[in-house]
Amino acid sequence: MAPRPSKEESIPQMTIHSHLFVETFKGFVGFGLDRPTDENTLIYYLQKFSDDALIRTLTKRMSDEELLALFDHLGILMKRHLDEEEYHRLFLKAGCTDGQP
Repeated sequence: MAPRPSKEESIPQMTIHSHLFVETFKGFVGFGLDRPTDENTLIYYLQKFSDDALIRTLTKRMSDEELLALFDHLGILMKRHLDEEEYHRLFLKAGCTDGQP
């Protein structure tokens, strides 16, 4: 008989990041059809891309230049499309403890 987990081990850990879209999306994944499909596809791809095993594999294989280019591009997108409060709340998760912005 396997030992029972301790009380602390049986309590689910709260996370501050969520990736629920990729787990629940049932629509078409493809780019170029229309804006809503493109947005959903990008969300789907980015959440798949950020899977721990995939991103660790990719980053180990990327050149220094590729790492810098991707890092810079993501920073540029955030500066262009998020104000300071959104950056702190949505990206840094400042003051967030339950995965909700």
